Amino acid sequence: MCKLFINADPELWVSTTRSLRIDGMVTSVRLENCFWAILEEIAERDRMNVPQMITRLYHESIDAGHDLGNFTSFLRVCAMRYLALQLSGDIPAGTDSPISDLDADRILARERKDLH
Repeated sequence: MCKLFINADPELWVSTTRSLRIDGMVTSVRLENCFWAILEEIAERDRMNVPQMITRLYHESIDAGHDLGNFTSFLRVCAMRYLALQLSGDIPAGTDSPISDLDADRILARERKDLH
């Protein structure tokens, strides 16, 4: 089991810092390259670059009343959730279908039902 993780490309867990501007303020986000790759795929699905997508996630999270004290952790969870939703079939594996076209309410309702 461990060989699949231990012998993976070490570049996957190297951290990279990227700077971006949100509402005129420059901020830096430090994530492992594996997470950056997933976020790039998510952004590509909706015809955005990563800074545009991160800014949109930030604004929508604030609008929803979330405390984003650890925004980097939020981005990691977004990446992992994306992969989990692909595995469950809720997000198509191909990148042709934008995330914005998915029925988020249906997916969230199914998840809530599965929890109970």
